Amino acid sequence: MSGELSRVLSRRDIFVLAFGAMIGWGWIVQTGYFIDQSGVSGAIAAFVLGGFMVSVVSLIYGELASAMPFVGGEHSYSLRALGPIGSFACTWAIIFGYVSVVAFEAVALPSALAYIVPGFNVFELWTVAGQPVYASWVATGVIGSIVITFLNYRGVRPAAQFQAILAPVITLAGATLLAGALFNGSSPSGDPFAGAGIAGVFTVAIMTPFMFVGFDVIPQAAGEADVSPKLLGGLIGASVICAASFYIAVIWAAGQVTTGAVLVESALPAAKAMEIAFNSQTIGRIMALAGLAGILTSWNGFVLGASRAIYALADSKMLPDSLATLHPQHNTPSTAIVLVGGLAALAPFFGEQMLIWIVNAGGLGLVTAWFLVVISFLVLRYREPEMDRPFELPGGYAVGALALVLTVFFIGLYLPGSPSALVGYEWAIILAWCVLGAGLLAMAGGLPSKSEARRHLRQQELND
Repeated sequence: MSGELSRVLSRRDIFVLAFGAMIGWGWIVQTGYFIDQSGVSGAIAAFVLGGFMVSVVSLIYGELASAMPFVGGEHSYSLRALGPIGSFACTWAIIFGYVSVVAFEAVALPSALAYIVPGFNVFELWTVAGQPVYASWVATGVIGSIVITFLNYRGVRPAAQFQAILAPVITLAGATLLAGALFNGSSPSGDPFAGAGIAGVFTVAIMTPFMFVGFDVIPQAAGEADVSPKLLGGLIGASVICAASFYIAVIWAAGQVTTGAVLVESALPAAKAMEIAFNSQTIGRIMALAGLAGILTSWNGFVLGASRAIYALADSKMLPDSLATLHPQHNTPSTAIVLVGGLAALAPFFGEQMLIWIVNAGGLGLVTAWFLVVISFLVLRYREPEMDRPFELPGGYAVGALALVLTVFFIGLYLPGSPSALVGYEWAIILAWCVLGAGLLAMAGGLPSKSEARRHLRQQELND
């Protein structure tokens, strides 16, 4: 390891990294599924529920990030509160969530191009869960992984500037769909909950953590943020509110244009809704092009977030030392970035079905990490009331208790017995991730002692 990460990110950089990560590509490709599974009202209810949970959790992140503005975010909070075991579990879970988003984008990119480019699907290799896997898909996903990995390898500042260029493009695309629904929507009749009732709401709700993840990229990059700790906390909450408003507006707009049954038959439902709203296939394809910006912003943001979390674990001796290497010229965690890019490049080999599996399995990883962050918040409030908290929540214990209830409720939605429980392939992905974590931890020599963890935290404070 050489040197320290540089504080070069402005308030705009921080906000667009989070907002761009949250409103990436999921709304383009999954809007039809949301509406088909639970109707417009049910899908909006699911996003209100998920958005409320994430908003409360984001407030907790805001306080913790302002008190400990160190690279790795969750890793620092949980290490201080829960020790090495709790910290490894929390950080490895959030890395799983981030890597699942990166893998999702590696599959979504060829999916988008298949919609835009006639005859894109060529040379079938095999099938996965009944879905063909094409050589053109695999090549596109792998090439995309290489490009985004290289961008992040070169430095955090170019990655943030890339995000700042593309995030407004996505916002404009969503606003155009909303305008089309307002002026040309016909409010097609249908069951407001698609006949599925509360089960349909829960089926969509378990996907919302995956859609909202991105606000926690801010704490991951806190060690590179050139803003005050108090402002850092406020930016987290602001990014969540903006993303929740965006998702709800897009779902409402798509539902005003056509039915979920029509949308779910399209590879890119939001582009299909745009096409119907303006009665123009060309405009639909332009929407798909804007959606490519969503893929790239989300992909970019989570390569950054995942690599910083891996770097933080390795820096505290919970992963092999090589993953804590900083590039001597670009000052980025170069080995960690390459690892994330390599994992993402595997996803296209499993085809389009991988999209749903990744969303659901990754969602459980995210909510588990958020649950452990909430526990860390409550422990630190009790154990260290004198800690300097520039962004201190009023009624902290009450907010923490509410967040605890919400995260436990969401974890329950993924478990057997729930109407939205995960299926076999999704549990297999989770198991494989746990095995990978155990293997890397063993390569690092096992967990550090509590005294070693305390020394690491003190060193972080001195470096800050």
